[in-house]
Amino acid sequence: MVRLEDIQVFVAAVDHGGLSAAARRLDLTPAVASSALARLEKVLGVRLLLRSTRRLRPSEEGERYLPHARAALQALVDGQSVLQAEGSALVGQLRLSMPSDLGRHVLLPWIDAFQLQHPRLHLWLQASDRAADLFEQPLAAAIRYGQAPDSTLVAQPLAPDNRRVLCASPAYLARHGHPESLDDLTRHNCLCFVWGMQVMSRWRFFPQRDTSLSATPESAMPSLQVVQVSGDRVSDDAELVRRWALAGLGIVYKSALDVADDLAARRLVALQPYATGEPTPLNMVCAHRSMLSPALVRLRDHLRPLLEQRLALARGRL
Repeated sequence: MVRLEDIQVFVAAVDHGGLSAAARRLDLTPAVASSALARLEKVLGVRLLLRSTRRLRPSEEGERYLPHARAALQALVDGQSVLQAEGSALVGQLRLSMPSDLGRHVLLPWIDAFQLQHPRLHLWLQASDRAADLFEQPLAAAIRYGQAPDSTLVAQPLAPDNRRVLCASPAYLARHGHPESLDDLTRHNCLCFVWGMQVMSRWRFFPQRDTSLSATPESAMPSLQVVQVSGDRVSDDAELVRRWALAGLGIVYKSALDVADDLAARRLVALQPYATGEPTPLNMVCAHRSMLSPALVRLRDHLRPLLEQRLALARGRL
């Protein structure tokens, strides 16, 4: 039986001009290399190498055998590469739930690009602002804003520094003016979102920290401010709320990730500093850590830098 390591010695001896050089290349002793060549020649029943005055050279039989020896070694390398590629390939179905506005306008093209990189992965996407039941529905994960309400769920941070942004279109502000204070929001038409059965009309704002040497001690800082707002439009679809704002129909309090493009293009104008917005982290949530498949881990790592770039775009307008 021909040993692959013996073939390696033969090919290396041809390529490097002798058994000593082949031994050094393969990290063998000269004696082991010589024994490997002798063993191969015995199995094949021919002399493969001839010694000249300066170096070893292939015999006539060795010349004929050399391309087959190289092919055998290359086949070994190719087979290993195939197994490694298959081991790292993402295969199967990935079922995700994601917010409607962020999902359709931001995440979808990024997820499509991810699938192009992994063509054996099949996507099943649910774009909805209703909370997905990860225990009842056949979902691998849900991409959600805010903290997971169920402590048994496993949350992988995607954009932990995301906040809400108070904003309105230039057309709305031209007609109705800027709010002079947060309390002034009560006289403006505020476009509200429904989560579950609850209208999210209590908008929370946090004090902006002063980092100067004369900063107010943290213990003396004002607490968060909650404003009860109202308006003539309410929807359980965050995309509709953003469209109403773009149409100049009122003020919205939206995730910075949702409105980053609109802020950059001045279709919407931020009315408060970014730091005062309510924290709204974006997470990838699984029912159990065992559900965190290689596909989800790769998707998480694919989305994180893209989301951070988008947040930086939003902060640049605030």
